[in-house]
Amino acid sequence: MADQGMSEDSDRLFAHGEAAPGSFRFDAKVARVFDDMIRRSVPGYATTVAMSGWLAARFAQPGTACQDLGCSLGATLLACAEAMTEAGIGPVELIGVDSSKAMLDRCRSRLEPELGGRQLTLIEADVRTVELRPSSVIMLNWTLQFLPPADRAPLLTRIHDALLPGGVLILSEKIIDTDPGAQQLAESLHADFKRSQGYSELEIAAKRSAIEDVLIPETLEAQKARLLQVGFATALVWYRQLNFASLLAVKA
Repeated sequence: MADQGMSEDSDRLFAHGEAAPGSFRFDAKVARVFDDMIRRSVPGYATTVAMSGWLAARFAQPGTACQDLGCSLGATLLACAEAMTEAGIGPVELIGVDSSKAMLDRCRSRLEPELGGRQLTLIEADVRTVELRPSSVIMLNWTLQFLPPADRAPLLTRIHDALLPGGVLILSEKIIDTDPGAQQLAESLHADFKRSQGYSELEIAAKRSAIEDVLIPETLEAQKARLLQVGFATALVWYRQLNFASLLAVKA
């Protein structure tokens, strides 16, 4: 499975503790350090990426597409390619969509030498409006949480419609808990996790300010209910670490 330790630069974007509320953007500065940032910020990141590839290989149908919406630097697409090759899955077109040109430029340079001849298409577009190809697998890892809540159900409806019968959506998100005490504990443990990864108190506070009202998490219950409401037959929580979780939604 894909090696997720591909960092080129260490994340020091918030080392001076300066960040205006809601200022976070997936620009060239973030793209340069994104590998390091997400690995040190999201508990279970490497496992989620590797298992997303394994799940994609489990449900991929030869001759169809596997799409990653919000593909960033392509770690999950690479995990999919490796898992499909290991499982002997025939031709599946890998499609990555991201609105950040800086992310896609780095994604292309990293993935093209590593895919072993598998077809790769990268599209610079907003996931809310991009044309979705008929697919057996669509992935939405840590992307939905950055969209306005009103835009989430329409996107999930479009994803459901684009999936072939038996197709799956892999959805990973930061979550909040319905129990205030559990939520407070999860936030405290998440901050401890970031400290254990070398982030300072200034960096943690600045990053929290930067993503305020940019990343808007929801409860697992709300995530599952919406997946069922837009037409998925099943929504399974297959992985969770602290306040991050992944779901597998299956189209009948």
